[in-house]
Amino acid sequence: MAKYTEDQLVSWTKPPSDSEQTKLENSERMVRDAINSDEKLKKKSTETFGQGSYANNTNVRLNSDIDINVRYTGGYYFNLPPDVTEEDVNIAHIESSGYSYSEFKDDVETALVNKFGRSEVVRNDKCITVKANTNRIETDVVPTWNFRRYSKNGSYVLGAKFWSDKGKATVNYPKQHIENGVNKNSNTYRRFKRLTRLHRKLRYKMIDDGENVSDNITSFLLECLVWNVPNRIMNDNDSWTERLKESIVYIYEQTKDEETCKEWGEVSELLYLFVGRKWTYQDVNSYMVLLWNHLEY
Repeated sequence: MAKYTEDQLVSWTKPPSDSEQTKLENSERMVRDAINSDEKLKKKSTETFGQGSYANNTNVRLNSDIDINVRYTGGYYFNLPPDVTEEDVNIAHIESSGYSYSEFKDDVETALVNKFGRSEVVRNDKCITVKANTNRIETDVVPTWNFRRYSKNGSYVLGAKFWSDKGKATVNYPKQHIENGVNKNSNTYRRFKRLTRLHRKLRYKMIDDGENVSDNITSFLLECLVWNVPNRIMNDNDSWTERLKESIVYIYEQTKDEETCKEWGEVSELLYLFVGRKWTYQDVNSYMVLLWNHLEY
């Protein structure tokens, strides 16, 4: 007999309560107000939007934190393919904005301190955290710049780039992630996000039960793994027990060997899932065995 009943699995596919959702929305609104009311930043071109599990509607835990992207859109960083020049994509004549990423991050921190108070704001290596209180949950604010990834034909996809205080650069594509997740959710009768929540909830359960879950198995990784599960597994089964079982078997079989998962992408489909990451396909394969045994299948 399996460890969890179908009713338990169904309950874990659901999003947080309405009150929790209200706290999340309050956090996003207050950060946006802080940026829009700041005397320096309101003269700059910026946009503020949610990203991560909250924005993707795949968060599962009460009091889970929220990620807010504050993006400077008055300039951009870029990447060119080999043998393509700035002249080729018609950007060689564009002058520097005269405003650096580090200045922008400092300005965002100042705006948050002016809004919430110095004691409520903590600057971390990658983000700036606004502490939780009775009206909001902990909020990680990530200042970013526009980033253009050019193709040989001169077109580009627009992402976000930021640097940690220690100097490590990160590029991601949060808006493409959100859009692709919405489309897959629609194509699976809203089961993609439910199955993602189920996998995330089980990871928390395993950690709470003292299972030896690797730190490399992150919530973000689990969403990307479910993204790579074929829609048929979500659409052709009648229970969450079967959908969960088949998703574990599929991910396990495909991550036995690098060859069968090397083309897997993030949800954005603009970055490879197993290239340059803290996790490996072997980590995922081992985790699927641990999960299967935890479920007592």
